[in-house]
Amino acid sequence: QVRLVDSGGRLVQSGASLRLSCLVSERTVDMYAMGWFRQAPGKEREFVATINWNDGSTVYQDSVAGRFTISRDSIKSAVYLQMNDLKPEDSGIYYCAVGTRFGRGWSTAADMMAVWGQGTQVTVSS
Repeated sequence: QVRLVDSGGRLVQSGASLRLSCLVSERTVDMYAMGWFRQAPGKEREFVATINWNDGSTVYQDSVAGRFTISRDSIKSAVYLQMNDLKPEDSGIYYCAVGTRFGRGWSTAADMMAVWGQGTQVTVSS
């Protein structure tokens, strides 16, 4: 069973940068997409960014486009989320996830993702 370990979350001030990491225990042939999602207290889990593991194509939520960058390292079996110019509304638990299909409606939808990390807390103070 594939396991994901998220890390890198912490308390930062508005405008700061942070990089989240997700280590993947093993690659399997059907792992086409990796994604980052987040969940704020009292809200549903929402899509943040996704990347096609094979060709590096990406999709972002509109509110983070231009500020966040998702990337992957095939050698290290890791996925990263570089977050710049953080805002208080970016606060929440961030989860990485793996899916079998990439693209809008697939790896942008939480219920379409197959395996999840344990989450890492990001708190942005104003």
